[in-house]
Amino acid sequence: MSIIDPEDPTLALTRALIARQSVTPDDAGCQQLMMDRLSAAGFICEPMRFAEVDNFWATRGTQGPLLVFAGHTDVVPPGDQSAWQSDPFHATEVGTDLVGRGAADMKASLAAMVVACEQFVAEHPHHSGRIGFLITSDEEGPAKNGTIKVIDTLTERGEQIDWCIVGEPSSTRQLGDLVKNGRRGSINGTLVIHGTQGHIAYPHLADNPIHRALPALHALATEQWDNGNTFFDPTALQISTVRSGRGVTNVIPASIEVIFNLRFSTEITVADIKSRCDAILQQHGLRYDLTWSLSGEPFLTEPGALLDAIKDSIQAVTGLDPEVSTGGGTSDGRFIAPTGAQVVELGHINSTIHQCNERVSMADIPTLTALYLAILKRLLPAE
Repeated sequence: MSIIDPEDPTLALTRALIARQSVTPDDAGCQQLMMDRLSAAGFICEPMRFAEVDNFWATRGTQGPLLVFAGHTDVVPPGDQSAWQSDPFHATEVGTDLVGRGAADMKASLAAMVVACEQFVAEHPHHSGRIGFLITSDEEGPAKNGTIKVIDTLTERGEQIDWCIVGEPSSTRQLGDLVKNGRRGSINGTLVIHGTQGHIAYPHLADNPIHRALPALHALATEQWDNGNTFFDPTALQISTVRSGRGVTNVIPASIEVIFNLRFSTEITVADIKSRCDAILQQHGLRYDLTWSLSGEPFLTEPGALLDAIKDSIQAVTGLDPEVSTGGGTSDGRFIAPTGAQVVELGHINSTIHQCNERVSMADIPTLTALYLAILKRLLPAE
């Protein structure tokens, strides 16, 4: 039996969104459903399709500070469907939870955003400021034709976002116990260390790149890149992949490939990371090629109007005093923060995201709507 009203509007919209099989980058009609609701509430909705990716931008109001709700309709694949308790694309009540792919990441948050805005507009049709939505179907994918392209378009128009709430699942044990006011940067390195191939019985005629690589890789992994700061943990390098050889026992390989990632704080720059990696590799006398791929710079929203409104709303609705953190992976907030917007992530509990039987607490579904509504009232009071 459901522990909330089966007619609850956020629950109903969450169910409808989960039913759409929007595996990245396919939106599967989620955005049209959201735009239909927002248009009825007085929003001007603008679809923005780049390559195969659907996005939309919606606004209500003509002047004053702009509060934007940002999120994504795409989900990761369900994986082995036999491991699910139920159809991953049919929202199913299991005990006190609602189970389905995207339930926590982040269709229940999207539903809460829409319903909170509907309720706010119904109560305050002449509210101050403006409300916006920036929704993509390319967050779980390469993130090349989603939020970043919408932001580029808005920047060209001179559109400025003042505050942005990203509905990523930020909570850990209870809804609202943690919000994210920033994220570490992320940069990937692909390192190829060259040696000389040869017969394993004649090592003096070869140069084993694996042997040469090990001391250098240890130096990279144990380097103290920085000490972090009040908001960020120290920068860390982690090796994710090592490939070499042909799987035979009598050949010294010609090269070794190593893939690694650094999650970095605001205490170090991309240029510093690259130069220090080169210095370590050169100290070990290696012949190598190193290519880089930057996923995102670190960003931080310091205490101010948005963070205050979110913390006060969580306290009022749930009684919790939320922790403020920059931990975890990257999010599309990394594309929005460089415009000068204050960006904070607030969403459901993240313990089951990207897993089989992904779920949200049924009781949390209307509570997140109440949180978003309380934030709207604090930042955009009625005129």
